[in-house]
This record gives sequence, structure tokens and C-alpha cells, in this order.
Amino acid sequence: MTGGTTCTRQVLPSADTLLRRRGEVVAGVARQGFIDDLHPLCGIIDLDTLDELMRALIDAYPPDLPALHTIAAKAITLPPVLKRFAQAGFGCEVASPGELELALAAGFPADRIVFDSPAKTATEIRRALELGISFNIDNLEELVRVDEAIARVGDHRSIVGVRVNPQTGAGAIGAMSTATTTSKFGVGLADQRGQLIDAFVSRPWLTQLHVHSGSQGLSLNHAAEGVRQVVELAREITVRTGRTQLRRIDIGGGLPVNFDSDDITPTFADHRAVLEAMVPELFDGTYVLVTEFGRALTAKAGTIVARVEYTKVTGGRPIAVTHAGVQVATRTVFAPDAWPLRVDVYDRAGARRQDERRIQDVAGPACFTGDMLAVGRELPRIHPGDLVAIPETGGYYFSSHFSYNALGRPAVYTIETDSVGDRRWSLARRAQSLDQILAEAGERSLVPLPA
Repeated sequence: MTGGTTCTRQVLPSADTLLRRRGEVVAGVARQGFIDDLHPLCGIIDLDTLDELMRALIDAYPPDLPALHTIAAKAITLPPVLKRFAQAGFGCEVASPGELELALAAGFPADRIVFDSPAKTATEIRRALELGISFNIDNLEELVRVDEAIARVGDHRSIVGVRVNPQTGAGAIGAMSTATTTSKFGVGLADQRGQLIDAFVSRPWLTQLHVHSGSQGLSLNHAAEGVRQVVELAREITVRTGRTQLRRIDIGGGLPVNFDSDDITPTFADHRAVLEAMVPELFDGTYVLVTEFGRALTAKAGTIVARVEYTKVTGGRPIAVTHAGVQVATRTVFAPDAWPLRVDVYDRAGARRQDERRIQDVAGPACFTGDMLAVGRELPRIHPGDLVAIPETGGYYFSSHFSYNALGRPAVYTIETDSVGDRRWSLARRAQSLDQILAEAGERSLVPLPA
């Protein structure tokens, strides 16, 4: 893996370090005046933590192992943050034309971009080939479309592979499991193994296999079993073709994040250890290894900070009404058991609350009953004007905005330690203005179209 030197060698931050940094972040938000009536919430990415997570991934793999580590763009669609990954030598995994444009704008070279959409149009396939962007074919119908595109485009620099569904079953969160018997992703290994091998035999330009068994809620052993099956398939293809046709094995991402505490567990080193135990040949240098991690690289670096507007008691239950809800924590609101978030309470000056703890609800601003960040949670007593900090929100929570009630996207700031040891703030994304919300909603009046 080649690239810049944004990261410096260091160990993962401890739970105490992350807690201290979060306190600095909330105090800084209060001091900088980022929260006010027009902007009652914001997001923060701690770039120190982000850099340490990047370095931890790189360090988890042997330095002489050919590898391309990519950031899944869907986890953090912020151009300045994506640019930091590009400068650190990472690639970028994209799943739509919009994410592809973000990756190119952030400075990722075409040969370090992997396009994984399961619904690529003919135009998107041709553009990937013309730019030399690698991509994984999702199904046998798409394979025919790629045949046609290559016939038109001719010589190309793209590494083209096939996504395989090992059909190993679901993890703890069904919606995040992509290796079920009937998953919408990839070519089913049990269903079409022979057709897969035949496709490679007849197409020397197919040089990559891709597998991604799931994300949050998947055990390391479960993910590794999918990789093992794909490496076994690679051996069969080599035997059938009589040559080492496959150049890369793309193992996807899927390292789960600990949302229960500030401890970073499991680690990238844990992930690598399980892979090496179950699939040792993955590390013998035969294949370039590709990874596509998302929240494992970003979640612990992010915090949402929101103001408490009101507190009240209903039915004996204290409720704090905040400005962070379904618009920024969509998965948590609609699937709280699968995506619980912690809540830290600070006063309006950014000092951590030490009040007596009591059972409380923390609600969002949207106009439906279920817009709740936390229900029946034991927290220090929350006061109007307090700030609530929601950790582990660096992955997806800033890129999956839900525009219910025309609630705008919040500003996102970054913080990092500069060369003299000071913590420096920057703006990654401006808050969406009311004019921008109105423009995004559509035309002011109907626009007649030609008859």
C-alpha cells in the first residue's frame, strides 16, 4: 500500500483517551459557539482518532503483503475526510455514481477506487472501464452487460471481479447480513458454482473475487468462513484455467464496532488473526488483498452534540427534548435494539454532568412518537440548555441524513492536534440553510414539459 504519511505509527487510543477527547470536543463546541438557536446540533470528527484507526488497520497486516485498504465512502460522505484517507494511501469503495464522484473529487486515483453497486447501469459500467476503475460484477446478467461494454471500449485498465455470496447465513442483524441464502448481493456460491468457474475460464480479464458477508452483528469467524470459501473457489479456478488468473481477493469489510463503551474491540489485529488462522493462504502473497472497512474506521472518531431544548415529566417519566433524532440517527430510531447509542450529558458550558443519575428518555425533534435516541436510560439529571453528546457516530450518522420534517443536515467540524500540540478546529460541512432545504424540495411551481 502506497500513499502519503498522514498517519504516524501509534497504538489504538484507550477508552480513557476517547472519553477525554470527547470532553474536549464538547467543551470546544460550547466555547466556539457552534450551538445556537439557528444551529442547535452539530457533528464532530476527531481526526486524531481517525488517523489512529487508519494506522491500526495498516499495521494489522504484514508490511510486505500486497494490499489495498479502502474506506467505504457510504460510511463518511464528507469530501475533506475522504481526502484525508486518500492522502494516507487508502483507496475508496463506492456504490453509486454520487459516491464515485465524491471519491474522484477527494483525490483518489482511479486505480484505487472499487465500484461495488449491485445495480450498475450500462453507462456506469462503460465509464468505469474508460476511467480504469475496478469493479465487482454482482450477477450473471451483469456479466453479459460487461461483456458487451468491453467489446465496445476495448483495452482497459480496470480490474474486474465477481462478487460471490458464500451463503453462510445471517448474523445478529438481518438487515446487515449479506451472505444469507437469498441475499440480494452477489452470485450464490451453492447455487451457481459451476457457472462461476466457467465464467472465469472463458474470460481471462476476470481477475478478482469479492466477498462481504455482512457488517455490524457478524462474528469474525462467520466473516472469515466466507473468505475461506472464496479462496477455495480461487484454487478451483486456477486448476481449471491452468494459470494464476486471479490477481486480487477483495474481502470487503464488516468488522463490528463496540457501541457499549469506549473500548475499541474487536480490533483490526483481531480480524487479521482470525483470517490467518482460518485462511492462511490469503497471506502467502499469491493475491493482492483488498479491504473495504467503513464504520470500523470511522465510528469511534465521531460525536454528535445537540442542545436540550426542554425537559418535562410525562406519566412519571422525565423526558429531555433535544435536536438530535431521526434525521441524524435514523437506524437507531427505527431499530433501537440493533443500533443502540450511548448518551453523555454535559452542561451548557461543556462540563460533564455529575448530577444524581435517574431514569430518563432522550427524544429527538421530529414529529412522531418513535423519534427517541434513548428510552428508560439511567443518566445524570438533564437540564434545559444542557448538551448531549452521542459517541460512536462517525460512521454513517453524518452520511445517512433523513429529511423528515424538512430537518436540515447539521454542520460537521473536525478537530486535530497540530504540530505544536494544540487542538485545531476546521469546518468539514456547513449546516444546510433554510434556502438550501427549500431548493432541494423541488421547483417553486410546476414546470411544463414539451408535449
